[in-house]
Amino acid sequence: MATPNNFKKEPNKYAKNKDIQADTLLKTLSSVGGIALLLVGLLGIALEFFKDGGWLKNSLSWLFDTTAHMMFIPVIIFALWLFNRWMTSSAKGEKKKSGDVPMYIMMAIGAFYVFRFITTGGL
Repeated sequence: MATPNNFKKEPNKYAKNKDIQADTLLKTLSSVGGIALLLVGLLGIALEFFKDGGWLKNSLSWLFDTTAHMMFIPVIIFALWLFNRWMTSSAKGEKKKSGDVPMYIMMAIGAFYVFRFITTGGL
């Protein structure tokens, strides 16, 4: 039979969180702007990849054009593996700062597409 001591709750369970402050309006707006740039970057790259004569079609046709070009497939796989090893941390719960690099690159690409849209009026 369970005793009342087994169900005893700590009275100040959330006392450790009393000093946490909410984000400021400026920080929230900069986060929303960063997410918007990231999404614009993803959309711009997707449009470049999948349009007629886009990057995906051109790169795959070049890669499978000759057997000499097909020799680059293991090199590409190895480079992607090395990139993955560089980005991920070895310990669980640990976060490397280099893992943020793809996000910042995608935000820069989004800023490029926003600039291109403003200056030319199209993608």
